Amino acid sequence: MRVLFISRATLFSDRGGDTVQVENTACALKRFGVDTDIELCSNKNIDYSRYDLIHFFNIIRPADIIYHIDKSRIPFVVSPIYLTYEETTKYSKSLKNKVLRLFGKHGQEYVKCVARKMINREKIISRKYILLGQKKSIEYILKRCTCLLPNSLSEYERLHKDFRCAGNFSVVPNAVDTEIFTEEKNTMRKENSVICVGRIEPRKNQLNLIRALENSDYQLTIAGAASTNHQAYFEECKRAASSRVTFIDFSDQKIISKLYNEHKTHVLASWFETTGLSSLEAAACGCNIVVSDKGDTRNYFSEAGYYCNPADLESIKQAIDTAMNAPANRRFMNKILKEYTWQKTAAATLKVYRSVLKKQKNGTI
Repeated sequence: MRVLFISRATLFSDRGGDTVQVENTACALKRFGVDTDIELCSNKNIDYSRYDLIHFFNIIRPADIIYHIDKSRIPFVVSPIYLTYEETTKYSKSLKNKVLRLFGKHGQEYVKCVARKMINREKIISRKYILLGQKKSIEYILKRCTCLLPNSLSEYERLHKDFRCAGNFSVVPNAVDTEIFTEEKNTMRKENSVICVGRIEPRKNQLNLIRALENSDYQLTIAGAASTNHQAYFEECKRAASSRVTFIDFSDQKIISKLYNEHKTHVLASWFETTGLSSLEAAACGCNIVVSDKGDTRNYFSEAGYYCNPADLESIKQAIDTAMNAPANRRFMNKILKEYTWQKTAAATLKVYRSVLKKQKNGTI
């Protein structure tokens, strides 16, 4: 079986959680004997005839998908990673986000797509997207998709609420590399130490985290690269940071694992998360987890997470206080190491592939 992964043009130049998902799923599938290649959506010269199936990622970027489904004419599945930026723009005071709010949920994404073309020179390879717009483009994809692979049931329910045409689905949870992210028995955790790992951008809400801990005794480490489109936000974070805040650019995953092991609590007070891969990784390393109450976090962290309202500085601070005063949750750590592996993610993904190709063989798709 040969499968082609197609994702956003900046998948490797502006790395995020989807980069981790794409790379690790592809690697794990190869161990099951599946030939997988990763291509960027900007490549218009793909030989689709070499593949049995295409696997797309990020349905909120439909312009990246439409061109290839029209040109390839082979079955495809989609990992939607269906998140919303409504909360991010709602609470932002920037002029850009005030303007974006005028366009509504789907209009915002259309405007952002056009802006990426004008400012960052990211190509919009599908003329059909320009004509259809954001919402109708997603509908176009959903009506032709053989199966959706959401990271959680709540993600699918949110997608189906917005698009009643969302059809067949199979939940495929995100995972962690259990060979890298594990507790180091001989590492001493720093006293009063809090860490936040993730791309530095408004959705991840590092600015409110900094403000929430402004008058505390906590040492805060923010590990992550500034998103290409949000350098101004990064500068604002640095201006707001006290001497107790340390910024570390994205590093090798083994170094990130070491950082998790040096801190007691990991915080991801995002405006929205479908998973929050760094929270899973941190929990696998024995950290207590403070997570946003927005998105699909409860599907993953259930009673093990300490939840906060990302708009409320006191809520963030209280959740951190509670997590810092609680013992490490080794039961949850062991659950992640057992249940949330890329091998299991790949096995669930392969099951979908086989089902799709069987239906194609039987002429039922």
